[in-house]
Amino acid sequence: MLHVRVVSPAAVTEQLAGRLESAPGVQNVLVRAGAARRPAGDAVEFDVHDGAANPVFSALRELGLDRDGVICVDRVDAALTGEPVRAGDHGALRQEIAPVWEMVEATIRQGEAYAPSFYVLLAVAGLIGAVGLLTNSQILIVGAMVVGPEYNAIIGVALGLSKRVRAEVRDGLLALCWGFLAAIVVTLLFGLSARASGKTPAAFLEGVRPVADLINTPNIFSVIVAVLAGIVGVVSLTERRANALIGVFISVTTIPAAASVGVSAAYSSWSEAWGSLLQLLLNVVLLVVVGAVGLRAQRAIWRRRSSRMLACAALAAIHSGRMILTDPPALRVGVCGPSRSFPASQARSRSRTCRSRPAKTARSWSRRRRSASAAPTWRSSTASTERRRRGRTA
Repeated sequence: MLHVRVVSPAAVTEQLAGRLESAPGVQNVLVRAGAARRPAGDAVEFDVHDGAANPVFSALRELGLDRDGVICVDRVDAALTGEPVRAGDHGALRQEIAPVWEMVEATIRQGEAYAPSFYVLLAVAGLIGAVGLLTNSQILIVGAMVVGPEYNAIIGVALGLSKRVRAEVRDGLLALCWGFLAAIVVTLLFGLSARASGKTPAAFLEGVRPVADLINTPNIFSVIVAVLAGIVGVVSLTERRANALIGVFISVTTIPAAASVGVSAAYSSWSEAWGSLLQLLLNVVLLVVVGAVGLRAQRAIWRRRSSRMLACAALAAIHSGRMILTDPPALRVGVCGPSRSFPASQARSRSRTCRSRPAKTARSWSRRRRSASAAPTWRSSTASTERRRRGRTA
């Protein structure tokens, strides 16, 4: 559940309150007239379930509430309620909840802060990876993967590509280029100093480099792991599964590849340096492409599912008497504005997943309404006809 706070102009508050009251999944609506300052207006607060948040946020943007002020969204950690648990909220297999795209994008953009600490962490992760390569320590390689913050920039580029925002793509690519360049230069200097001081491990000098050989020889399995890591990264961000995101950090060979480029160049192993550079480019490109495609695919899938859910909610409101079809060609659901209006026949056809009976058109719906209202007259006329027939027989 999310708690939303917004400052609404007095001219818009009534329309906003009406939409919130009719929106499914919204509760605890609180309106304080004239209570807000900077900007001046009415303070509006409400709670909304995750599955119903996307159309609500779209309505807030349609009303222009994000232009004059800031819409604040907080996640509610716990909510006490006496309502029974719904059928789809328990069991070993539960229904997925639509991602709140405003929250997903906010999480990704929060990681796009390319401050000096971003480059410092990349350089430190490269040094840890360099030590792991020289000592053939897989633990240090895993540690370098976890420390490196490069995935924040990678998923930021993917978001920019999926939404066609050139500034995000440009900034993310520049941050990746400068960050990996800093890591390569630092590990190169570290490798040169270790070679000049004679502190290089004997196994590394003798060519026993199982960890380095795994990194500087990209193959089909490198492609498979990068693609799978990209899919897991997108799903973990949209479904808020932080544990899976940590697994992505340990799966991608980006920081170890950058460290291998510097160490291999320091020891004049140019073929290994080229292979490591190819491994680095392969992982970055695949993660960006899979991330962009995954974000766009999830948006398309959930857009279709949300339209069906809105249709089901509208039909439930109609059957319960809370909504009346005054205009049969058009059906408007909850807070959805004109962009989310659709024909009543389409609403009924979209509800096949939530009702077992076949969908009816708007004409058959109105015909059934008329026949239901005329049913008592039909019964009375039939009874009078039966009485007249009995009278003639007698």
